[in-house]
Amino acid sequence: LIGAGCGLAVAAGLARLSPPPGAPPRRAAPRPAADALPPGVGRDLLERLPLGLLLLDESSRVMFQNAAALEMIERRVIDMPAAAALRAPALTEAVSAAYEHDRASDLDVTLLRGKDRVLHATVRPLPQDRTPSGDQRTPTVLVMLEDRTRAAKAEALRRDFVANASHELKTPLASITGFIETLQGHAKNDPEATERFLAIMARQAARMKRLVEDLLSLNRIEINEHVRPRHPVDLAALVWEISAGLTPQVAAEGARIAVELPREGLNVLGERDELAQVFVNLLDNAVKYAGDAGPIRVHLADPADARPGMVGVTVADSGPGIAREHLPRLTERFYRVDVARSRERGGTGLGLAIVKHILSRHRGDLTVTSAPGQGARFTVWFPALKDARAGAEGAAVAG
Repeated sequence: LIGAGCGLAVAAGLARLSPPPGAPPRRAAPRPAADALPPGVGRDLLERLPLGLLLLDESSRVMFQNAAALEMIERRVIDMPAAAALRAPALTEAVSAAYEHDRASDLDVTLLRGKDRVLHATVRPLPQDRTPSGDQRTPTVLVMLEDRTRAAKAEALRRDFVANASHELKTPLASITGFIETLQGHAKNDPEATERFLAIMARQAARMKRLVEDLLSLNRIEINEHVRPRHPVDLAALVWEISAGLTPQVAAEGARIAVELPREGLNVLGERDELAQVFVNLLDNAVKYAGDAGPIRVHLADPADARPGMVGVTVADSGPGIAREHLPRLTERFYRVDVARSRERGGTGLGLAIVKHILSRHRGDLTVTSAPGQGARFTVWFPALKDARAGAEGAAVAG
């Protein structure tokens, strides 16, 4: 849609870049009078287009480069030969085809510069109803560039996600299938083996159930990620409630949660169930990796880290810590610092990804500080409300 819409603007703008009439035209391309633009509008219009635009003259040199093309190519290429300016063999071939065979082309190319860019290139030979007079140059070929880097990265993430999800489901499913075959075979008359295998199958089925639930949860959160929650929630009261509910499960792991928050008064705009999921996931993560290494502390963010207008709550453990190289990837889907330990403890690899997306919906943020042997501190940040009444009024105004 962008390319189609900009094409009309490009055609109109070229009328202002073409040199005065000279010899008889090589190819006629009459334009109705309605296409005419006020003096000076054409070049300014081309400069402001969101598409990158290069105009090549009759000798295949760049005679015009707009601001978007400068950003994509990351250097000024005016007066350079097309091959040197573009540095993409497939795109250079398309330009040659436009000159030699009057052929239009559409293709995707990757430019290797300071940062790799995936571009969709449209190459078009231009109608030649004007020819140069003296040393004037004629725009002969048009190259339009659309930056599709973000779309390409999103597609790569989608492929990785599907592959990882398939693998995560395939592993327990294969285990269950194998035990079923065993129980149907030589173990069907062995009560002890049957009991042992059924217990393993139950654990694998529970693992699949958790994974499916997390996938559905992540999908639901992503669908609503652009919709800001409108209801006041007291984070302090919520954390105390969650901590009490998790006490038996945490105690069974030899761990203990120490809540060091006020009983109430930390008000934010939020979706209560989603905020509960944030703290359940963070506490569950701490229990998995810290175990009985010491109490899991939940407290207000350190004053030194305070952010104006934000409420920060930290979940800190005394576990083995996390190496620096892992920190930037912790919120990636299916990323695990210790794969074996995570699976042994029933982790799906989606907990922190869910936290990230919930925080995004709440206009919040997650910071992680850790080092090997020093435990880990996960701090979640939310825009603060002075009180629940202010939150309700703010929500009413927003609505």
